Amino acid sequence: MANYIHVPEGAPVVPKLDVTLDEHDYRAGALKLIKTLRPHWKPSEVKMKFFTDGITNKLIGCYVGGSMQDVVLVRVYGNKTELFVDRENEVKSFRVLQAHRCAPRLYCTFNNGLCYEFLQGVALEPEHIRSPAMFRHIARQMAKYHAIHAHNGWVPQSDLWLKMSKFFSLVPTHFEDPEKDQRLSSEVPSAACLREEMIWLQQNLSKLGSPVVLCHNDLLCKNIIYNQQEGNVKFIDYEYAGYNYQAFDIGNHFNEFAGLNEVDYTLYPGRELQLQWLRAYLEAYKEYKSQGTQVSNTEVEVLYVQVNRFALASHFFWGLWALIQAQYSTIDFDFLGYAVLRFSQYFKMKPEVTSLHLPE
Repeated sequence: MANYIHVPEGAPVVPKLDVTLDEHDYRAGALKLIKTLRPHWKPSEVKMKFFTDGITNKLIGCYVGGSMQDVVLVRVYGNKTELFVDRENEVKSFRVLQAHRCAPRLYCTFNNGLCYEFLQGVALEPEHIRSPAMFRHIARQMAKYHAIHAHNGWVPQSDLWLKMSKFFSLVPTHFEDPEKDQRLSSEVPSAACLREEMIWLQQNLSKLGSPVVLCHNDLLCKNIIYNQQEGNVKFIDYEYAGYNYQAFDIGNHFNEFAGLNEVDYTLYPGRELQLQWLRAYLEAYKEYKSQGTQVSNTEVEVLYVQVNRFALASHFFWGLWALIQAQYSTIDFDFLGYAVLRFSQYFKMKPEVTSLHLPE
């Protein structure tokens, strides 16, 4: 299997609790979970904070007392997200990353979600991730993920194209809502056009020689937590984690410089910023792989071309994802508008990045 993730020996077992949370009345279900995870907490004293940043799931923080020192995060999976998120794979990724001290503790899973440790720190904004002091932390942490080796020398393969085909098969052909249906037919590329682009992407990107590594695959700003006291960053949310092309993870992160609620692609990092970022990343990656820290200009150039080409695949991937979410999600977000944005940026960027060539 392309996404085979091996959980190391001795990794803590994650209990599965037979609890289902009702997304319209989550308190009762959350208290059942807390009773097992924090038996000494009095149910009447448990406070709950609803986090609204995510656009895949619902997230609730449970705690007692005035300060949020010990917080149990309860994440309720979004409606029909099991169609495009492999939940078993997510738990495996969580456990692997936890074993490498890259992730918070996973307390349990339940029928429609999971509970994990709250990481102290602040979720970043687009203006933070472009500052050199911060992007060096991010590049280094990403390199740490990418350097986690596959089990027993097994050579992993990317499941990007498989996932993309699956997403493509789930894309709605029409919407019940007439206004949405009109937007789908007038603003979104046709299924035939999308199929053609998907084939083009696979043919052109899989031959670029980007190594297949353990990727986060969804490094938007809000998934990066900066802890000022410790002076480091940690990544959260591993729903889309798995083996993938190194350049996809980086190109996807560069696309996220544009933000999410007010998307502005003029914020996509320019060549100079990218070269600094990529050099910091390669130095850390080589260090983690015990290959020294000397990085040549050619190595940076090669990665630059690969990353900008794979940024196209990222637009395409999340464009398909947003079309599926537009059909099923109960979260208040204009997924259809977001799909239109991603596809239009894809077509705008395509000629620019296709003209980039790997150094001889």
